[in-house]
Amino acid sequence: MAEIIQRDGTWAFDGSTVRITPGPHRSVPLFRQTYGEIAVPLEAVSGVVHEPERKRGRLRLSLREGADPLLQATGGRLPGPADPYRLTVDVDQSGVAEYVAEEIRRALLLDQVPQEPTKAYLLAGPPVPVSVRSSDGTVSFDGARVRIDWADTSDRVKRATGPRIIAVSDLVQVEWLPNSGYEDGFLRFVTGEAVFSKLPPEKDPYALDLWGSTRRDLLTALVATAVTARLPHPSTRTGEYVNRAQATSAVPPRADHHDVLLRRLRELGELHRDGVLTDEEFATTKAAVLRGF
Repeated sequence: MAEIIQRDGTWAFDGSTVRITPGPHRSVPLFRQTYGEIAVPLEAVSGVVHEPERKRGRLRLSLREGADPLLQATGGRLPGPADPYRLTVDVDQSGVAEYVAEEIRRALLLDQVPQEPTKAYLLAGPPVPVSVRSSDGTVSFDGARVRIDWADTSDRVKRATGPRIIAVSDLVQVEWLPNSGYEDGFLRFVTGEAVFSKLPPEKDPYALDLWGSTRRDLLTALVATAVTARLPHPSTRTGEYVNRAQATSAVPPRADHHDVLLRRLRELGELHRDGVLTDEEFATTKAAVLRGF
């Protein structure tokens, strides 16, 4: 067993799995504390390096492309402290860090782990159900459906459409960009019908606009990862947008929701007449309301 324990967390390697556990210190980002322990099978690893520095160094674990739904969902855009595959190492622990890195490298060589992209996810991602409250609303995922409930501060276009409920079978992709504190981020659920939508996140009824607490909004990556883990693997997505766009059809309104549907359509019509919605925004939002019913 090769193990290193630091304030930010613990890495332990038993010859087949790298277990990465976040530390309990308050400096550890909320995202890492919430995501919890990550078990990385050796076959998902492409390399590891120890980068010593004068005061504090780093251990960095690299994963094979396509192995981890977290990396797929976040696209390498997680802020450094929230990255579970980076561990800050105190200078007096440099020898231990190098030993852990060398043990992982030796195992990769002995097991002849390939460097090529994987054909399936080798990590499971966060468990479901998962629910996160963000600046734009609450997004929940139960393993089969995504639900978005808008906040009182959400754009009135979104509030007019009502809660969004999206089946995984209707999704082709999840897009995520963190809120940096200087620029807004977003979490967008792309369906077959909305592949070519150009609505900004603040008006898109299938996107959360992330503009509030960076610490809290970062948790939306949990939902993005959980959904991504249940979508077709990137290696199988040739023509995915086209195929799903052709297969998707509108869901007719149910009789018991008829009055609610009419009210929401009237609200959208008023926003359109008042100039709040452009013709394109009105058409897209109206279609979203109809699909929701």
